[in-house]
Amino acid sequence: MDTEAKIIIAFLFNRSGKQALKESELYLPLSMELGWFSTKEAQEFVAYAVAQGLLVKKGGTLTPNFPIDTITIPVGFIPTKKTFIKKKGEPPQESIIEQIVSQISEKTGRDMKEVLEEITKVASEKNILTEVAALFVARTYDLPLEEWYDKVETSLFKGSTK
Repeated sequence: MDTEAKIIIAFLFNRSGKQALKESELYLPLSMELGWFSTKEAQEFVAYAVAQGLLVKKGGTLTPNFPIDTITIPVGFIPTKKTFIKKKGEPPQESIIEQIVSQISEKTGRDMKEVLEEITKVASEKNILTEVAALFVARTYDLPLEEWYDKVETSLFKGSTK
């Protein structure tokens, strides 16, 4: 089953008929036109999608990092927000990719955004999952990967059982 975030992204791009959208062309329809989210929640969703590697920034626009034509959008689809909205009182939890990006950034002194773009590029070029690409990039910087293997494996299998 497709993740809710991918369904939302596919819906927005199919609806627009464009290959690339500005950030505002993603969050404004979610909040103002569709009424699915508040403006803040919609902006959080776009940030979440970029952080998860579902959207890639190219120039001033965002493009999906997966083939949207393969995503099935259920009739009457309305998102639940569970996947990306942080609950009040809960400490924000970084995704595995965010943790790996942070570690690479600390070691190399590079901006986290640049590191994420490198990971996304590797994932696209090698046609591998973003989590695996993050490990690949971390290996190129000689970072210890042992602590990430189990976490990435759990994340991948947990994600595929939904």
